Amino acid sequence: MDAKAPILATHGCRLNAWESEAMREMAGAAGLTDAVIVNTCAVTAEAVRKARQEIRRLKREHPERPILVTGCAAQTEPQTFAAMPEVARVIGNAEKMRPETWRAMAAPDLIGPTERVLVDDIMSVRETAGHLIDGFGRHRAYVQVQNGCDHRCTFCIIPYGRGNSRSVPAGVVVEQISRLVDRGFREVVLTGVDLTSWGADLPGTPRLGDLVRRVLRLTGIERLRISSIDSIEADPALMEAIATEPRLMPHLHLSLQHGDDLILKRMKRRHLRDDAIRFCEEARALRPDIAFGADIIAGFPTETEAAFENSLKLVEDCGLTFLHVFPYSPRKGTPAARMPQVAGTAVRERAARLRAAGTEALTRHLAGQVGQVAQVLTEGPRMARTPQFAEVGFDRDMPEGGVVTVRLTGHDGARLTA
Repeated sequence: MDAKAPILATHGCRLNAWESEAMREMAGAAGLTDAVIVNTCAVTAEAVRKARQEIRRLKREHPERPILVTGCAAQTEPQTFAAMPEVARVIGNAEKMRPETWRAMAAPDLIGPTERVLVDDIMSVRETAGHLIDGFGRHRAYVQVQNGCDHRCTFCIIPYGRGNSRSVPAGVVVEQISRLVDRGFREVVLTGVDLTSWGADLPGTPRLGDLVRRVLRLTGIERLRISSIDSIEADPALMEAIATEPRLMPHLHLSLQHGDDLILKRMKRRHLRDDAIRFCEEARALRPDIAFGADIIAGFPTETEAAFENSLKLVEDCGLTFLHVFPYSPRKGTPAARMPQVAGTAVRERAARLRAAGTEALTRHLAGQVGQVAQVLTEGPRMARTPQFAEVGFDRDMPEGGVVTVRLTGHDGARLTA
């Protein structure tokens, strides 16, 4: 590793990964090349614990480098990190995306006592993506089109880390994607914290489907993906694009969280169980080859065994393929943390059962793909992804960053072979 390059340690979501690349560019341009930047996640208490653990490890490995901590956990509990002797600066989520922040920190008094905590009120931020990057990685580019969240689910601390929902204007999004296409990226992913809220704060209140259709009017864009969405907010234009546009990849990751109506109400979600099932049925009728991933929480406060069984059955009822299972852990400052908690052993046991159901669902999906011909995006010499985002392995080297046609010949329960 270049001794003069900043070290980035990224936790959490794809949006954090996008922002880490933006920070790498800004820190490099400012001449701040000797720092370690830790971009934290606050989604669970475990995520915060892991961030602190990594900070200590990084300081042991790089004792001469100042450690700068940012991200959602730094925004929601800055004093937790400011109290760590390993940490030189704590930087808020809004501040980390401003070039002037990095220029100021590149000054010789980096470890000085003034403004050691640079965290302002995230709820006062009204814009997002002031610093746009030209994508990252060699094959697939991620474009931030939205940040923040206006909803207040009872388990979630993220709105207090990200602020209220803000949208990137469509013209700015299209301009960036056009640059990415010109640079040779074959696939672009639209990302955000609450992606289906895109446009609510823009003139004319456009919807996500309007943005998707505008992006797809670009000549040269080969593949477009959408990251996690709230299915209850899917608009007619988005559903039309799913039905009619082959360049929109047939894979959606759904923010479902649970399969029991009473728990969904206690979570303050905006959908019920039947809404989730109906969306999946409608989307599959429009696009029979579509695959669904989903976030599901195990062991939410007051969850009974019967309520948990409703989540377990949702895997089959919705035809889910890729599960992200979160064992519930209370986040201080959220209403759910004050609700009657489920015993830790039950939480872990239910999470394990959900993961097992997810493994079975993935195996069924992979088995159903065997024998088909697919156009896959190569991410490495022997690894690619199908349009449904399943991993594919090759027995010989392939050109990286290309879209190639392959016959899927088998699977090992985790990925396909071709």
